[in-house]
Amino acid sequence: MKKLVALVAAAALTLSLTACGSTASSAASASASSTASAASDVQTITLKVGASPAPHAEILEVVKPILAKQNINLEVIEFSDYVLPNTALSDGDLDANYFQHQPYLTQFNTENGTDIISAGSIHFEPLGIYPGKSASLDDITDGTTIAIPNDATNGARALLLLQDLGVITLLGDKGLESTVLDIDKASGKNVKITEVAAEQVANTLADVDFAIINGNFAIGAGVNDTVLASEDPQGEVAKNRANIVAVRNGDETRPEILALIAALQSEEVRTFINEKYNGSVVAVF
Repeated sequence: MKKLVALVAAAALTLSLTACGSTASSAASASASSTASAASDVQTITLKVGASPAPHAEILEVVKPILAKQNINLEVIEFSDYVLPNTALSDGDLDANYFQHQPYLTQFNTENGTDIISAGSIHFEPLGIYPGKSASLDDITDGTTIAIPNDATNGARALLLLQDLGVITLLGDKGLESTVLDIDKASGKNVKITEVAAEQVANTLADVDFAIINGNFAIGAGVNDTVLASEDPQGEVAKNRANIVAVRNGDETRPEILALIAALQSEEVRTFINEKYNGSVVAVF
């Protein structure tokens, strides 16, 4: 009889322990399942940003890991011209672009009926004068050939830089509306100005004495370390010509756009710009 009681008690204890183990196992399984479900609920957002190859796309590469930590997959689409990035953005093929300054965007909106705005300013690219067949600015004399961008905005900036260097004198105090027709032939040096598409100016270096090149195109041509003089990064031009991240009107408050701007205006990006571009690109934040 005592043996029977003992066997029954042992069986009961075994069933009890088995039941507890089953409950604990079920609870652990449920917890793991809940955690996996919560993780799967965090969706990665893809952010498509159009950019010029250098420096814009290079800078965007720096912020990819920053955004990845926030579950934002940054997809950079490179463009080699200044029209398609805005067209693609306006059409909804891009979430943002990063290649232009505000005056260019304002003009583009006016001419194309688009509604694109700035979400934040990131950097300034000073125009610089680079050596071609001549190596020193002291060599500039009558007859010296200088290539400059042929578009209105950059052409005027190039002329103002030449005036600051004492090479030419401009009439009428037109500022950023100056053209080669405003050069005072009776003052300064009688240099020969050749107007070329901004993206092609660097290609003329073998044929002219000097060339005034946009910072991004100088970087692309690999000549940015040879700059002889450049625009003042703290000057009036810099304030109005900062390169911006552009978005469709209303998208500037999207969380992923705010995250992009915060990443681009981080100290990590400032350090990268300072170390990578040697003054050809200047952070403005």
